Amino acid sequence: MFDTIFVSGLVLGFSIAAPVGPIGALCIQRSLNRGLVAGLVTGLGAATADAIYGTVAAFGLTVITGTLTAHTDWLGLVGGLFLLYLGLTTFRKAPATQAAAVGTAASLGADYLSTFVLTLTNPMTILAFTLIFSGLETTRSLPNHTAAAVMVGGVFAGSGLWWIFLSGGVSLVREKFTPTHLQWINRIAGVVIAGFGMVALLQLLF
Repeated sequence: MFDTIFVSGLVLGFSIAAPVGPIGALCIQRSLNRGLVAGLVTGLGAATADAIYGTVAAFGLTVITGTLTAHTDWLGLVGGLFLLYLGLTTFRKAPATQAAAVGTAASLGADYLSTFVLTLTNPMTILAFTLIFSGLETTRSLPNHTAAAVMVGGVFAGSGLWWIFLSGGVSLVREKFTPTHLQWINRIAGVVIAGFGMVALLQLLF
């Protein structure tokens, strides 16, 4: 039984993480600029936030879900402004040198925290988890908290698996890019990320 529950969580986490959005753009940009470790840490922040929302949905914490959905406007505002900030800083960032590619523990911590906060403040994440969990027969029949924890572990593993694939694949072709290429990648990624921020803010208005 637990095998089926874990696989269901694995597929769910992978499918929610896989669509390339602002987190994907950040992961690609950081993997190309600073290598596999920076890309993995970036994805791990998103996977952690996915696991938190998976916990809320799997354990049926309706009070938390109701509170979050009631404040989607504020979450969208914070997330949109944060995306604009990340887009601007990414656009202006110079390509990392080989010596400083991976970065310090502080810079890796900032990579993790940025995507963790960004995913956590995305109101679509909690709505997606709530809707998908409510529609899955497996989640409706979770017999106990142990089974729910197994489901959450699967969500984290599935989300993390996607980020391993993405950052690992991008890192394989990293050496083919010159500093000029990386500069343009920073600019393109910055525009894409800021564009997602503008869309999030416009959705609040309309």
